[in-house]
Amino acid sequence: MKRTGSAAILASVVLSFAAPPLESATLPRKVPEFAIQMPDGTELLLSSFREKQKSVVLVFILTTCPHCQAFTRLLNRAQTDFGPRGLQVIESAIEQNAKAAVPDFIRAFQPPFPVGYNPEMAAVDLLQHPRTQIMHMPVVAFINRAGDMIAQYEANDAFMQDDVAEKNLRAKIEELLSSGGAVPARKTATKKAPATKKK
Repeated sequence: MKRTGSAAILASVVLSFAAPPLESATLPRKVPEFAIQMPDGTELLLSSFREKQKSVVLVFILTTCPHCQAFTRLLNRAQTDFGPRGLQVIESAIEQNAKAAVPDFIRAFQPPFPVGYNPEMAAVDLLQHPRTQIMHMPVVAFINRAGDMIAQYEANDAFMQDDVAEKNLRAKIEELLSSGGAVPARKTATKKAPATKKK
């Protein structure tokens, strides 16, 4: 499992596993304007998909993370299958050298959706993730046509484990497309997988 964060944060990973998770992101919530930098130098605005009445699956990745690469393959199939119904998948790489890494990633995985990059802290803040805690990659966020983030999951959530990831992804997309994904306001309370499941 790849993890982001400074050397100081990585040094505290054992303590973060021992402590109970801090659930701080409110769902659903309106997504503020967010710009993803694209390899051609342009910006991709999340608001452009709201204007097109598209449901969005936004995924933050590390291009060299095997789990992120495996999830990209699931997203490739999902975009192909659900795109005609109004789904838009977007990936954003957040490692330090993401600008240079994204073109090779695109050539290797041929995603049928945009792949760009952002600074890590931009993703952390958009996701309302505590800056002092490890963010487990990839992280997927589901955004409905009205521009509300209705769900988000990190790689250590049970939702994202290898044996159920594709089933859960497709079920959540189906929910997003068929109902708009509206749910009562609540705090996230996703079940975490055991810390030893992936490293």
